[in-house]
Amino acid sequence: MKNDILLPQLMHPRNQIALVMGRIYRRGLTTTSGGNISIMDDNGDIWISPSAVDKGKLQPSDIVCIKKDGTIIGCHKPSSEFPFHKAIYEIRPDIRAIIHAHPPALVSFSIVRATPNTKIITQASRVCGPVGYAEYELPGSEALGAKIAQEFTKGYKAVIMENHGTVVGGCNLADTFERFETLEFCARTLLYGKTIGTPQYLTDKQINAFEAQIPAPLPEMKTVSHPSDEREKRLEICDIVQRACTQGLMISSYGTVSTRWRGNDFLITPTDVPRWDLTVDDIVQIKDNQREPGKFPSRTTYLHQQIYNKHPEINSIILTQSPYLMAYAVTGETFNVRTIPESWIFLQDVSTLDFGLHFKDQDKIAGIIHKHNPAVIIKNSCVLVAGDKLLQTFDYLEVAEFSAKSLVLCASIGTLVPINNEQVEELRHAFVKE
Repeated sequence: MKNDILLPQLMHPRNQIALVMGRIYRRGLTTTSGGNISIMDDNGDIWISPSAVDKGKLQPSDIVCIKKDGTIIGCHKPSSEFPFHKAIYEIRPDIRAIIHAHPPALVSFSIVRATPNTKIITQASRVCGPVGYAEYELPGSEALGAKIAQEFTKGYKAVIMENHGTVVGGCNLADTFERFETLEFCARTLLYGKTIGTPQYLTDKQINAFEAQIPAPLPEMKTVSHPSDEREKRLEICDIVQRACTQGLMISSYGTVSTRWRGNDFLITPTDVPRWDLTVDDIVQIKDNQREPGKFPSRTTYLHQQIYNKHPEINSIILTQSPYLMAYAVTGETFNVRTIPESWIFLQDVSTLDFGLHFKDQDKIAGIIHKHNPAVIIKNSCVLVAGDKLLQTFDYLEVAEFSAKSLVLCASIGTLVPINNEQVEELRHAFVKE
């Protein structure tokens, strides 16, 4: 057990539900009264969030257990939506956890009676798959349970509920939350993208080719040591990942952070570990072109390695998907950072590169990135930001996302009037150090 910290799937169901509901509420993906979460345990008992209890302050002691024989244990009434949770579990034995909520972007799809196309980014296609659609029925009714269950019989793990919200299932609550968060992110990206341009979807051929070109992992080192300065950097990475998740700049299913350690050796986040649950033990050391034994670093490790080798002034890198920047990634629209002085000073020109380039042409990215152009956008994939100290790199990411948000929001009231060339030269002279 890592660092004596229980991972969500090892927590008691009541603790898992309270933890995940807290994340959903803090991210603004549900309201004080809205949404419900359940888990079916190995005994066939269903643990579910209660009805009419503040979701922002939900405690493990608030969670209700409905025994297999129908007995209810707890100090509150179970969620009024229990019937459709029960109906899904009965017809889908592979599903062991369910999240239902009313996140704004997915509600937008539900009230126009549409489903988001998850082929806008590769991991949304992989994590969410195609999305089902359940016609409207009275909330809390057996009829609603039957409609939703019918969609789940078709193999879906995510269903849009007409004029209501969404329901998502998975093999455990960590898997379910990852799918829920990824689907809402996908929906937001599509909505923001449509504000500034036309989203371009990936074909199955593109997705398969992308997965096929992912390189084999680095060889394992025989021995590994963890001196104090290395441990300190692990903590720093975990702190930045947690901040990014909390602020909506990273989601469970995607995000890589690395920091140089000594020479060209560095530390990097692993693959296939939910970002919300990252611990210092998960971080992977890369030393002398080898990986820490028994661990699998991010699939973009070679790209990080290339950038560190080429740029001694770069000491940290973040690859992530934040919704407003990804609006530019999925549409291919130009991201003009001449919005406010800070944005240009920090970012200057942000290039948009072709999908899949971070695997098949790492030299090109390493050649574009440098201290005065620390960010690139890769179509239908991610944004990459590099810098000196990791906190500085995170600041660059925040500035980029805030700039993208301002541009998306201003689209409804007018067209960007950028800082002009003369003003840019003044900024260059005053703030840019060669």
